[in-house]
Amino acid sequence: MKLLPVPAFSDNYLWLWQSGTDAVVVDPGDAEPVLKALSQQKATLRAILVTHHHADHVGGVQDLQAATGARVLAPAAEGLSFPHESLSGGDTLELLGIKVQVIDVPGHTAGHIAYWIPASPLGPVLFCGDTLFSGGCGRIFEGTPAQMLQSMDTLAALPADTLVCCAHEYTLSNLAFAKAVEPDNAALLQYDTACQAMRQAGRPTLPSSIGLERLVNPFLRSREHSVVEAVQRHDPAAHDDVSVFAALRSWKNNFK
Repeated sequence: MKLLPVPAFSDNYLWLWQSGTDAVVVDPGDAEPVLKALSQQKATLRAILVTHHHADHVGGVQDLQAATGARVLAPAAEGLSFPHESLSGGDTLELLGIKVQVIDVPGHTAGHIAYWIPASPLGPVLFCGDTLFSGGCGRIFEGTPAQMLQSMDTLAALPADTLVCCAHEYTLSNLAFAKAVEPDNAALLQYDTACQAMRQAGRPTLPSSIGLERLVNPFLRSREHSVVEAVQRHDPAAHDDVSVFAALRSWKNNFK
């Protein structure tokens, strides 16, 4: 199994998962870079996975399907207009001989799903769209803070060695905020240094891992005393798990 983050737009990654000469793509917002990658890898696209309805995740789906005949699998609750096989949390499927589990992760959008591979040749793998980022989480556009917190809890409970394949290269900006929240977090400072070096070398910071994110990501650490204290200094009205998480997300929205 091979994972390839295909760059698109200014900061998207369209994840190409390849096994031999067969491939699956996740969230293809643009068909052209995917077709180019398939040609370079000499691979045939067998399936297209979609996590949510935003244009930078679905814009290339129909062109890719037309060009390759690949199956299109997408969330049932996102109101997508193109033909697809509908999926919801708890569904399982097999792609390229590997079992894939569907997880409901609402918050960024109302019907957002993630795809988790419990066992692959690379270990567990998570395709999480715009729900979880390295060092951050997606903006809450359609869901609620309570839903997003539950989604964070669900993903944080996955095995520590799960590879986290996020859909955007937001890591450095997320870590700048994380350092404002937890300036004394040694694991965070070490990770930030490593990510700075990766980006300077022109390399992606992804995939991350669930175990690493538990150590550095304030949105997975919103119940940690250090995070709660920082949030309450910023917003004294934050008093319970959900309001602390909501205040943390609001702080990030306005962070510069």
